[in-house]
Amino acid sequence: MEILDILAALSDHFFLRVGEFGFKIWELITPANILILFGATILGIVFGALPGLTATLGVALLTTLTYGIDNNTAFIALLAIYVGAVYGGSYASILLNIPGTAAAAATAVDGYPLALRGEGGRALGMTTTASLIGTVFGLLCLILIAPMIIDLALKFTTFEKFWLAMFGITISGTLTSRDLVYKGWIAGLIGLWLACIGQEQLQTFPRYTQDLPELQGGIEVVPVLIGAFGIPQIIKVLRNRAALGKPAEFKRILPEFKTIARNLHHIFRSSGLGVFIGAIPGIGEDIAGWVSYGVAKNTSRHPETFGKGEVKAVVSTECANNACIGGALIPLLTLGIPGSPPAAMLLGALMLHDVTPGPMIEFENPGFIMGFTAILLLAACAMWISGMVLAKQVVKVLKIPPSLFMPIIGVLCVIGSYALGLQIINLYLMVPVGIVAYFLTEMEYPIAPLVIGVILGPMADENLRRGLMVANGDITEFFTRPWCIGLIVIIGLTIMTQIPAIRRAVERSWNRFAGGFVRPTDGNE
Repeated sequence: MEILDILAALSDHFFLRVGEFGFKIWELITPANILILFGATILGIVFGALPGLTATLGVALLTTLTYGIDNNTAFIALLAIYVGAVYGGSYASILLNIPGTAAAAATAVDGYPLALRGEGGRALGMTTTASLIGTVFGLLCLILIAPMIIDLALKFTTFEKFWLAMFGITISGTLTSRDLVYKGWIAGLIGLWLACIGQEQLQTFPRYTQDLPELQGGIEVVPVLIGAFGIPQIIKVLRNRAALGKPAEFKRILPEFKTIARNLHHIFRSSGLGVFIGAIPGIGEDIAGWVSYGVAKNTSRHPETFGKGEVKAVVSTECANNACIGGALIPLLTLGIPGSPPAAMLLGALMLHDVTPGPMIEFENPGFIMGFTAILLLAACAMWISGMVLAKQVVKVLKIPPSLFMPIIGVLCVIGSYALGLQIINLYLMVPVGIVAYFLTEMEYPIAPLVIGVILGPMADENLRRGLMVANGDITEFFTRPWCIGLIVIIGLTIMTQIPAIRRAVERSWNRFAGGFVRPTDGNE
C-alpha cells in the first residue's frame, strides 16, 4: 500500500505541475503577446541568418528596448529572439556554407553538401524540426532539474558562493580558449577587475574610481555586454566587406518527420549533450554543436559519409545547439551563473527587470521558472511555424550585404547603452570595452570569460569579504567546509588537467578505457 500511496502522490504532483504549466501558457496567449512573439522570432531568425549578427547581439540590443515594459512581454521578446537566432544560423550555413552564427558552424559541414545536391529545402525542414525537438527537450530538463539544483544551492553559505563564482570563471576560461588555456583565465581576471570598480558592497569604500563620481556605482553589466560582443562584430564585418555568395536554390520545405523518427536515438543523445554542455558556465551553443557532431561521427559505422551531406550530422548538431538553450538557463535561473553568452545577456535583462536569479528566485517570484519555461515553449513553437512558413522570404535577406546592417547595429548599440539610466558614462564605458574586446579576439583571447568575470565578480567579492567578516578574519573557513573542499577539488582538477603532461596521460587512460566499451552503432544510417 505504501508504494501505491507514493505512486498516487507522484501522479497527483505530476498532473498538478502539468496543470500549472498549462495555466501559465494560457495566461501568456494574448493578441499583443503573440504579435511580439512572432515578430521577435522572425527578427531572431534574421539575426542568426546574417553572418556577423549573433544571438548574443540580438538579445543585448533587445534588452535595452524592453526597459520599462512588463516582465512577461519583455521575456517573450527576449526568449523568442534567442531561440530564433540560434536556429536562424542554419540558413546561411546550409545555403551559403557561411555560418550565420558560431552555433551553426557544425551544421554547415554536411548541410551545404545537401544543398549542392538540390536538397536544401529538405535540410532546412529537418533542421527546423530538429531545432524544435532540441528546444523542447532542453525546457523539459529545465523543469525537472531546476528544483533539485535550487534545493542544493539553498545549502550554500557565503563561503561556498565565493568558490562557486570562482568555479564559473575558471571553467569558462578553460573551455572557451582556442589555443592556450591561460588566455581564458586572463580574460576572466580582467572581468573580475572590472567588477571591482566602484564602491564595494559592504563598506561602500571606493575602488579604482579615479575620483570620478560616475564610477561610484560600479560598472553596469549591459554596456559591457554590448561593447564586448557588439563592437568587435561591427569592426570585423566592416573590415572584411566581402560579398556573400548567391544562396542555393531550394524547393518546398518539408518537416521530414519519417527521417526524424528514424534518427530518434541521435536526437535524444545530441539533446542530452546539448543540455549538459549548456549547463557549464560560459560555453555556449557552438561547442555543443561540434561535440554532438564529433560523437555522431565517432559512433557511426560509416564515418566516411560525414562531410558529404550526412543527414544524421545535420539533425545532431541542430538538436544539440538548441537543447543548449534550456541547459544554459538551468544555472542562470538557479545559481545566477549564465551558461552561455546569450544567457549572460538574459541575466542582464533579468536584473534590469528587478528579477534576481539564484536559489531564492522561486521564493521572491513564485512560479517564475514555470512561467519562463512556458515562454520558452511558445518561442520554440513560433520558431518552427516561422521556419516552415517564411523560410523562403527570410532567406532573401541573405542577399543583402551584412556591411549595410552594421552602421544600424552601431547606432542601436549606442542608443541601447545610453538608454540604460540615460547616463553618458555608459557610452564612455561601452566603446573602450568594445575596442579592447576586439583586440583580445584578434589575439584569440575568448570574450566569454571576461563577461562571466564581470557578472560573477560582485558575487565573488561580496561573499569573500562577508565570509572574512563572519569568520573574524579566519580564512581557513573557506578551505575546511565540505562543499568548499568539493569545489576547490573541482577547480584544482580543472587547472591540473590543462598541464600538457597530465592532459596527455588522462587522454591515454581514457582511450584505453573507452576502447573496451564504445562500439559503433548502425542507427539506421
